[in-house]
Amino acid sequence: MSETLRVVAAVFHAGNQVLACRRKPEKTAGGKWEFPGGKVEAGESAEEALQRELAEELSLENSSIGSLISRDTTTTTRTSIDLACYWAETETRPQRSTDHDELRWCSVEELDHLDWAEPDLPVVRLIQRNGINAEVDGKVG
Repeated sequence: MSETLRVVAAVFHAGNQVLACRRKPEKTAGGKWEFPGGKVEAGESAEEALQRELAEELSLENSSIGSLISRDTTTTTRTSIDLACYWAETETRPQRSTDHDELRWCSVEELDHLDWAEPDLPVVRLIQRNGINAEVDGKVG
């Protein structure tokens, strides 16, 4: 039986674009694209964990965490990843990351051109199917 990791991620949106982050080569899933976030620690709510992770990874202290977009579990041979993705906004666009070697703002159409980490694929497909504006308006979930 595999261990289950509870993970959260932020889908930052600006206009018709979302922020994608490429994992550094030396990290697990190196070279794969994902939405920024990380593990939920004991005693944290999902939103608290996401705020902490965004501060640690992207130096974003005042991100606004919005509604839940999706929550899916991806199982590998060793681990099950329970990933909850939330809409997020920030006044300051992140410039660098401790876990990523590239940050890229992408249109919905460009998401297909990136090699996504498996746990992020369900939310990528959801955004592709419904668009950014429909989800921000609360019509998806």
